Amino acid sequence: MSSIRILPDRVANQIAAGEVVERPAAVVKELGENSIDAGATQVEVEHRNGGKAYMRVEDNGKGMNPDEALLCLERHATSKIREADDLLLVTSFGFLVVALLSISSVIRFTLLSLSACEVAVR
Repeated sequence: MSSIRILPDRVANQIAAGEVVERPAAVVKELGENSIDAGATQVEVEHRNGGKAYMRVEDNGKGMNPDEALLCLERHATSKIREADDLLLVTSFGFLVVALLSISSVIRFTLLSLSACEVAVR
């Protein structure tokens, strides 16, 4: 075996995807939890071939502005913690956006988000 090295981010994300996204139902679970954390009262799921060919999760949660949408795909992105002690106060489903990063590393992925301001203008 060769010497120890740091994995490229893409490979690390794909390995994490294997831990987070074991099957299409796990993707729906993760995205559904994100929807609930965003205050959604309605979540719609569409899929083809059991989620292997196509999957869409749409909700009426609070949405993200363009900067937040880009940032949520960065490693260790979070809106809920600033320091380690904050982990004791998390009362929602998740505190890192690891699932989105992992999911996007192994599938063709499109993120569409409307913030409350954009919805009001429409």
